[in-house]
Amino acid sequence: MTAHWPLTKPDDGVQSKIEALFGSAVLGVTEHAGEMTVLIVRDAIVDVVTGLRDDPDLAYDQLMDLSGADYPERACRFDVNYHLLSLTKNRRIRIKLHTDETLAVPSLTSVYPVAGWFERETWDCYGVQFDGNPDLRRILTDYGFQGHPFRKDFPLTGYVELRYSEEHKRVVYEPVKLAQDFRNFDFLSPWEGTDYMLPGDEKATTTPDPSAAKTVAPVSTADSAATKGKPHG
Repeated sequence: MTAHWPLTKPDDGVQSKIEALFGSAVLGVTEHAGEMTVLIVRDAIVDVVTGLRDDPDLAYDQLMDLSGADYPERACRFDVNYHLLSLTKNRRIRIKLHTDETLAVPSLTSVYPVAGWFERETWDCYGVQFDGNPDLRRILTDYGFQGHPFRKDFPLTGYVELRYSEEHKRVVYEPVKLAQDFRNFDFLSPWEGTDYMLPGDEKATTTPDPSAAKTVAPVSTADSAATKGKPHG
């Protein structure tokens, strides 16, 4: 069957070229589904990306995306992923590094100016620090937002909630107040049902008394047919 989506050029020789250029800065190279991922030393990100951009055999001249991922069980819990594109070679590559809440990642704004927006988003959502970003501010969350909402340990309800206050005539932030207690979910399949009785289900277990059923007297259709068309009164 012929594929109907664009295919990128095979990365023949790219891995060996990268390993030769950057040496010990490369911690590992993996390939999955036709995509290459290069894990590098955190402090080498600027040198690696600059080399990927400037080397004529690689020519990764565009930073398409920069994103984070959270693995709380690890000491360096965050992944920072850089997705690069070579227009002239029709190739894509993913560069990855590990960091935590305190270890700052060198900013790529000097290599790709567009990285400034991506780094702001990653800091806003994950709390990853970027050293050298000239404008590291919130970009998706509101002013005064507490915490970083894409972290796995961030509560689903958040830390504060907002409402319009008639007293102050403005929107105010307050600690989260739940209208009802959290329910305990068992995560069972809805098709199998639960192994306990929910409130109200006891009614379904009661067998109705047939003798208590109401009976309705039949309506004579003959009488209604005989009186049809006669004037009332």
